[in-house]
Amino acid sequence: MSLTYEHQMQILKDILSNHQTDCCGSVSECEQVERLVKSLMANTAISDNIRPVLQQIYDYSHNGISAPNLNDHINGYQENLSQWVNDMNSYS
Repeated sequence: MSLTYEHQMQILKDILSNHQTDCCGSVSECEQVERLVKSLMANTAISDNIRPVLQQIYDYSHNGISAPNLNDHINGYQENLSQWVNDMNSYS
């Protein structure tokens, strides 16, 4: 059973919120974010307004996977993380 658009968005927001709150995360979370964003970007029903935000989130997660220190990477994106969640709430 595949996840609906709404479920994908909620999981994505949950992971980003946890990164923002906890200031830490795992490579597997970044990989999951990458998969979720790819799936959402392939969905033709999503708003064009959210696509640039999803691209930024994809870049964040992609770079996080290979970051020498993932927690430092996450800390460097604290403002972005909360903004992305706010943007997703606005467009979904």
